Amino acid sequence: QVQLVESGGGLVQAGGSLRLSCAASGSIFSINAMGWYRQAPGKQRELVAVITSGRSTNYADSVKGRFTISRDNAKRTAYLQMNSLKPEDTAVYYCNADIRRIGVGFSYNYWGQGTQVTVSS
Repeated sequence: QVQLVESGGGLVQAGGSLRLSCAASGSIFSINAMGWYRQAPGKQRELVAVITSGRSTNYADSVKGRFTISRDNAKRTAYLQMNSLKPEDTAVYYCNADIRRIGVGFSYNYWGQGTQVTVSS
């Protein structure tokens, strides 16, 4: 089994910062891309940021210059540093990863359970 566990969400005032973590565990052979998505009430889930195994990154236009995605391959963990937070960043943030399990010849896409981020004005 493979699990993705997010942490670091919470309540913060506009202009503040939060750092999200996503730790992968289980019978993992390799982890390809890791990403963060978010879903606000009444809206579709959207991509926030993604990082490849080679550490190439891509960001949604709405977070460029404010959010930074990174990863620690040894710890099988991805991070999302969120600065200059705005009320419109309020959402449940989900970790996503493309993971190949030990003994399996292809990758599956996994999701974490989500962590709430609330930004007050």
